[in-house]
Formats: sequence, C-alpha cells, structure tokens
Amino acid sequence: MLTLPNFLTLLRIIAVPVFLILITKRHYAAAMVLFMLAGITDTMDGVLARLTNAKSDLGAALDPLADKLLLVGSFVILAWVGVIPPWLMILVLTRDVVILGGYLAIYFLSTPMTIAPSVIGKFNTYMEMVTVVLALATVARPDMPIAPVNRVAWWITGLTIAISGTHYVYRGLLWYQRQGTAER
Repeated sequence: MLTLPNFLTLLRIIAVPVFLILITKRHYAAAMVLFMLAGITDTMDGVLARLTNAKSDLGAALDPLADKLLLVGSFVILAWVGVIPPWLMILVLTRDVVILGGYLAIYFLSTPMTIAPSVIGKFNTYMEMVTVVLALATVARPDMPIAPVNRVAWWITGLTIAISGTHYVYRGLLWYQRQGTAER
C-alpha cells in the first residue's frame, strides 16, 4: 500500500540520481538544496508514519534503503570529485558493507533479526548528513570560511562510523550467539 510516508521515501529514492547528476555537473548549491530537502522528507516520513499510524513493512524496508542510497552515493561522488577525503568514503562504504554482510549472514544462517537503529547509529547518520551539507557548502560558496569546520566534521563522522559500526557488529554477534544458545 502506498501511504504518504512511503511516497515521500520513494521521492527520496528518485532524488538520488538527480542529486548525483547535479554534483557531476558542478551544480553544488542545487545539490545541497536537494540533499537538505531529502533530509527533511526523511524526518517527515517517519513522523507521519507514527502520527497517522501508517507504518508498513514496505516503509520499514524502503526508508533505510533510501538513506543508504543517498548517503553512500553522496560520499562516493563527493570523494570522486575531490570534495571529501577518500578515507572517509572508504569508512562509510566499509561500515555499510560489513553491517549488510553481517545481516545477510544471520539471515541465511539463523532466524532473521529485527533491525532497529541504535542511538549511535542515528547520530552517525546525522553526522554523515552534516558532513555532506558542509562539503557541498564549501564548494558552492568557496568564499565562506568553513573549511576548518569541514575537517572537524570529517573526523567526528569517521569516529561515529567506527563506533556505530563496531556497535552494530557487536549487537549482531550477541544476537546470533543468543539464537544459537536458544536452539540448543
């Protein structure tokens, strides 16, 4: 069923290639506006789903997919055009591949686990979004002296990536261990 929250999530998914094209065409200000609008719709779809009791399995699957497409796409393209350091893009990719790989391993080896974002995971997503906006602001308005703030955001984001990735791996291993113990 296509609810308003699911429609907003689909808009966010559709916005991803447009956003990436805007960056390749060096339309950084427009890309920044589109990215911020996507962030607003991310918040809106969650709030609307809770307020209108329109939570759905489709939304639960599409929302994190939309987030990952937008954020991973952002870090890859911004590293490619030289706006963020490659090490940060590598951290983003590695964390997400490890988490997805761990989830798939558990899915195929055991009972599928419920995915629930942690506080540090949410903070990491927030920091990744802040980092993308700051990077785009830096190239959209080179006259603004925000490069030092950008560097601080890179390091904080890198730290939250490492902590949240480790936390999710720990949670997955703990859950898997409990499943094995329960089956015996």
